[in-house]
Amino acid sequence: MGQNRIYVDNSATTPVSRESLAAMLPYFTECFGNPSAVYSYGREAKKALEDSRQAIAGLIGALNSEIFFTSGGTEGDNWILQSVCEQYAHKGRHIVSSKIEHSAVLRTLERLERRGFEVTLLEPDRAGMIHPDMLEKALRDDTILVSIMAANNVVGTLLPVKELCAAAHKRKILFHTDAVQALCHIPLDARSLGVDFLTFSAHKFHGPKGAGALYARVPLAPLPLISGGGQEKNRRSGTENVAAIAGMAAALEEELRGLAANIEKTRALRDKLIAAVVKLPGAFLTGDPEMRLPGLASFVFEDVEGQELVVKLDGEGVCASSGSACSSGSVEPSPVLSAMGYGNKLARGALRISLSRYNTEAEIDYIIEKLPGILEKLRAERRG
Repeated sequence: MGQNRIYVDNSATTPVSRESLAAMLPYFTECFGNPSAVYSYGREAKKALEDSRQAIAGLIGALNSEIFFTSGGTEGDNWILQSVCEQYAHKGRHIVSSKIEHSAVLRTLERLERRGFEVTLLEPDRAGMIHPDMLEKALRDDTILVSIMAANNVVGTLLPVKELCAAAHKRKILFHTDAVQALCHIPLDARSLGVDFLTFSAHKFHGPKGAGALYARVPLAPLPLISGGGQEKNRRSGTENVAAIAGMAAALEEELRGLAANIEKTRALRDKLIAAVVKLPGAFLTGDPEMRLPGLASFVFEDVEGQELVVKLDGEGVCASSGSACSSGSVEPSPVLSAMGYGNKLARGALRISLSRYNTEAEIDYIIEKLPGILEKLRAERRG
């Protein structure tokens, strides 16, 4: 990051940690082999690949055979939703998800609808919460899959995945959770949650972009995604990105090693920020006030455009977001906030500040100092 800049958009992406970078470097140069090759360079790369798989599996409570490497959360979500629907279409063609899911899930569901599947999207409450009773009412005899995220990327609400999964399993329905925002930010164990499928992405926890994984509970292996040389147990062909996978494993281990301390630190910074911002005129906290990611504070402001606010903050050296990074080029209000019942005008004044272990109290103090003046200036400009 550049000098004198404060980065508080860690829900969009994170800087690669030194530990993750160090784990990757050998596989660009000394150990550059193709894991499919039988000679020494290939064997070294293959060992790194499988050592990473074993490490990741152990860290999230899975078996080695339940981990499939992907390019990230979007690919994982696409892969498992389409795979389950193709595999179980003979049992039914109904899927349940929610209106607060990431676009990687929602856009895939739209494609599946065009292929004849029926989708029910649950509406969250004002805090962005999906409750088990909401899900139970939506389940039908022909429901084959439920997909509900573990933590929302816009407002930070933590969803009760374990209870939601239990409700689905009571009806013998498969359950997927998008854990992209949750892994390494809260304690998470795939086996304890009981989910059938779980997806995540390395660049959300100080690993490299372009690396992620799909957890698929044995014996629920996904259908082949890409045809070719048969990599990833014949499920995802193509030469594996060994360096990025090694970096992902290292980042995951590093973050989970310090998880308790990181949660304590980011929660304290988050709470200090929230306490100050909600005192400002026309400022409102969004998301569940208690069941939320420890490092995410999200707000809406009256008579302010979120994009303009982000630009003004950037001018003061603060890199924040008005919502999901994938829709950052849009001036439309976040679909998540709209689903939560915020009107178009208020939803357009959104600000998301997401923290990591690298952030400091001095940075939070600086944001608290600068924000009131920026809001006042923006409102004055609107009044003309």
